[in-house]
Amino acid sequence: MHPAPESPRPGAIAAPWLPLLTLVSAFALSQAFRTVTAMMATGLQQDFGLSTQSLGFFAATFAFSFGLSQFVVGVALDYYGLRRTWLCTFPLAIVGAVASALAPNYAVLVLGQALIGIGCAPAFVVCTLFIARRFPVHRFAAVSGLAMGLGGLGLVFTGTPLAWLIDATSWRMGFAVLALLACVSWLLVRWQMHEGLAPTQNRPTSLVQALSGFGTLFLLPQTWGILALAMVNYASFLTLRGLWLGPLLMSRHDMPLVQTGHIALVVSLLSLGTPALFGHFDPGPARRRQWIVGAALAMVAVFVLMALLPLVWVDIGGMVALAVISGAGILQYANVRASYSAEMSGRAMSVFTMAMFLGAAVVQSLSGLAASGFQARGHDPYAGVLMSVALLLVLGTLAFRFLPLAKQQQHG
Repeated sequence: MHPAPESPRPGAIAAPWLPLLTLVSAFALSQAFRTVTAMMATGLQQDFGLSTQSLGFFAATFAFSFGLSQFVVGVALDYYGLRRTWLCTFPLAIVGAVASALAPNYAVLVLGQALIGIGCAPAFVVCTLFIARRFPVHRFAAVSGLAMGLGGLGLVFTGTPLAWLIDATSWRMGFAVLALLACVSWLLVRWQMHEGLAPTQNRPTSLVQALSGFGTLFLLPQTWGILALAMVNYASFLTLRGLWLGPLLMSRHDMPLVQTGHIALVVSLLSLGTPALFGHFDPGPARRRQWIVGAALAMVAVFVLMALLPLVWVDIGGMVALAVISGAGILQYANVRASYSAEMSGRAMSVFTMAMFLGAAVVQSLSGLAASGFQARGHDPYAGVLMSVALLLVLGTLAFRFLPLAKQQQHG
């Protein structure tokens, strides 16, 4: 037997924007948690004596735990529903933030990151499924883009505001403030979100059926190309904005912390609007894949340029360009939505998100290794970071372009 459906709150179906905005607040915090390293890196290295490789592993821990949790999240979303899954999971992020703020050593710090990653795991998947269920199909890309753009406010916090906070206090206070904001977000979602289970015809009748659905997903021809690009596309921007932006500007160009925070703020503000922009101009299933490939290759060109020309205006201009182009990632969500049937949407979105963040963990870890390797040979470590990201992005784009795909017009 499956759980009894939850009764939606009167008027909730007619006015889905308010519960969506509360869910977006949690997604914004997820964005903040995954990008704090860019501003905290120097303080963490000083307090715990971290190498660039250890710093990369710290940042990657969020992505590993976030990505690995998607399998369980996908089953829970299809079986227990959006509200129950989210309310039971997000408190782990609060616990992880408190543990990070109080961490006496590197091990506890990494444990805190793992808990935060698990707690934030359903954040954007719940948003996208809520949009898929409560908004018309033809508005999915536009509304998802708007939600992703608003969620980017979390990136804004980890720019100048977080830099000021750390400069005035310490990196620990940054985690403490995020823990407090996460408590507020959980209360808001509990108050406004009354989404029950998926419609009966789309819902698995048992956990066994929900689990078996994942096997079916991996047998479909379009899955592997979608996942290949998912693993590197978002990871490329997140690796720069969430991990290396601060160290690169401060070490490569001797930029002070608060000024680095200003650059991070500009990059974040630009990334707010571009998902909604790309969502609004979504060309539809017939041309969407071409746009996705073109945007990925444009990002490759920017990373290579930044690696080969270590000039301050090139690096800042490249970060700005990547913030704009990264908004095309919302088209990948629309591509996933169009590539699978409604009954597979929860699992498909979860597996897609799992690939994104496992990929982010891999790319961040490899970028740390590349930085260490280049530095050991007397080369610019950040050139190693940028070239390794560009190479991985090329491989993922080629796989997406040439592996089999689905006849999306029947879903799209």
